[in-house]
Amino acid sequence: MHENNYYFDGPVTADKVLDAAAEILATRALRGEQYCNPEATKTYLSCKLKHHEREVFAVMFLDNQHRLIAFEELFFGTIDSASVYPREVLKAALKVNAAALIFAHNHPSGDATPSQADKQITQRLKEALALVDIRVLDHIVVGDSAISFAERGLL
Repeated sequence: MHENNYYFDGPVTADKVLDAAAEILATRALRGEQYCNPEATKTYLSCKLKHHEREVFAVMFLDNQHRLIAFEELFFGTIDSASVYPREVLKAALKVNAAALIFAHNHPSGDATPSQADKQITQRLKEALALVDIRVLDHIVVGDSAISFAERGLL
């Protein structure tokens, strides 16, 4: 018996291992650890998003102490883009009563450099969410590495 009780149906793949690692990190967060540290957040999001072959836009929904309420992959795109709708992000945030959000998406090309479109949608989302007092803490782009908008002064 494995001490962490992580069992895999079928063959063990890199995707399954990364998902298990992300769940371990999420479990720690649900026990009260805060997502204030960009490095820990980048590690978690890399485990969740790096293996996707197309762009996926996800949101970490946080309470007012920055503890994880939920993680949800909201939009799925192609190999180089995903359409993101602020109305749907707002609805999802209100549904779980989130006080703050961290956005994330992957770049399947491996180049995590934020595009102009990434910067524009982040600003639109930030403005829409501010109307209902929901803070945007960061937007992390996952590629071969992970880049934090907050660390780069892009928020």
